[in-house]
Amino acid sequence: MLQHRILGTSALLSLLALPAVPARAQAVPNPGERVESLVTFGAQSDKQWGDDDFSQTFFFLVPENQRTPVYIRVWDPDCGGKNDDLKGPANTTTSFSLYGGPGTFSGPQARDPRPTNPTPTGRLLKSVTFGQDAKYDGKWYTFGPLNPLEGEQVDEFKGHVFKLVARGLSGNDGNLYRYFFSTSPTENVSVEGGNAFTYEYCFRLPATASKTTVHLYPFVNDKVVSIKQSNFDVDNAATLNVFSIAKNGQPGAMSGDGEWVSSTLPIAEKEHGLSLDFRLTSTKPAPNDMVMYVTDQYDTALPFFAIPLGGPPRYQYDIKVKVHR
Repeated sequence: MLQHRILGTSALLSLLALPAVPARAQAVPNPGERVESLVTFGAQSDKQWGDDDFSQTFFFLVPENQRTPVYIRVWDPDCGGKNDDLKGPANTTTSFSLYGGPGTFSGPQARDPRPTNPTPTGRLLKSVTFGQDAKYDGKWYTFGPLNPLEGEQVDEFKGHVFKLVARGLSGNDGNLYRYFFSTSPTENVSVEGGNAFTYEYCFRLPATASKTTVHLYPFVNDKVVSIKQSNFDVDNAATLNVFSIAKNGQPGAMSGDGEWVSSTLPIAEKEHGLSLDFRLTSTKPAPNDMVMYVTDQYDTALPFFAIPLGGPPRYQYDIKVKVHR
């Protein structure tokens, strides 16, 4: 375990049957999601600003045939620059903690979107805390090199999984940041066959002069009969429509200021083993921070993958042809 502090002064067995998806830029958020950035607020923040628990967890999947080192890069990890949401003079510290080994993915509450245990499972590999620091304002900090075998072996994913937990330790500002899963410590070079996913997504909807749509891709395994989407603090500023191979824009409930709202949708058998496309359309002229997670009929959380498994879904029209004699 290595702890380092920097404080500035100023799926899923059905997944195995999926066809291989060509590797694309493994940015988190992915460009196809059109999400502006991830966000984690300091522990003294007002939850009505859009973060329910001041913590966010992402998992990074290394394919089993990867033997060379990988890196997890964090863009703009400090809090205090032009890219962050400051509520006065910058006073926020954020820790980024990397975990590997047994329990990282499989441990109790490791995938719970609202865990009650504040201590993440797995073996802590490194923890870094950032305050306001111009050295990392709009720049990259890199975790690694990481031996792929240090991640937890997850058979159903056919690979090893690392976990990165961002936590607002103090202050009341919003730290906006992004990740990239890379084979280089200094450049963003995709890990072929890799992916990143989360079970609770805290992110920023971009400001728009007219309207803009972001895409989230929850994965549906072959045991799912229905899903419940839950969202927090949307401020009635966006609409949700769900698209898939079987859904052509089914609406979902959206929350108001500082509240949780949920709605339930049935899942068809032909949607199994594929990602859904949650389209959130905003018309708000200011950026908006919010939280979303999805559970199945057993209240088990489903993962949002940065690169949708099976590709972005396309609705298949059921065309019935009647022959007149």
